[in-house]
Amino acid sequence: QVQLVESGGGLVQAGGSLRLSCAASRRTSSFNAMGWYRQPPGKERELVATISSLDITNYADSVKGRFTISRDNGKNSLYLQMNSLKSEDTAMYYCAARPRGLVGQYPYWGQGTQVTVSS
Repeated sequence: QVQLVESGGGLVQAGGSLRLSCAASRRTSSFNAMGWYRQPPGKERELVATISSLDITNYADSVKGRFTISRDNGKNSLYLQMNSLKSEDTAMYYCAARPRGLVGQYPYWGQGTQVTVSS
């Protein structure tokens, strides 16, 4: 069983920055894709950003130019650098991973880390 543990969330003022981290219990090089999702209060979970094993990235339109996803296979970690934060970025942020050989859904999820942006 793969464990993903997020950290780095917190309370920040609008315009500020946070860096989320996700530590994996398995080598991140064994995943063909990893991603960050978020669930705002009272809303459905939504895609924030994904990164493939070839470091191809994909972002939600709402975070393009402000957020950067990256992975460090040497540290078995995934990161999300969030700049110019807005109140609408307030959400629980989840790390997800998909192993090689699997397509579509992400079977592995972390417990989440809360990000709250005050205006």
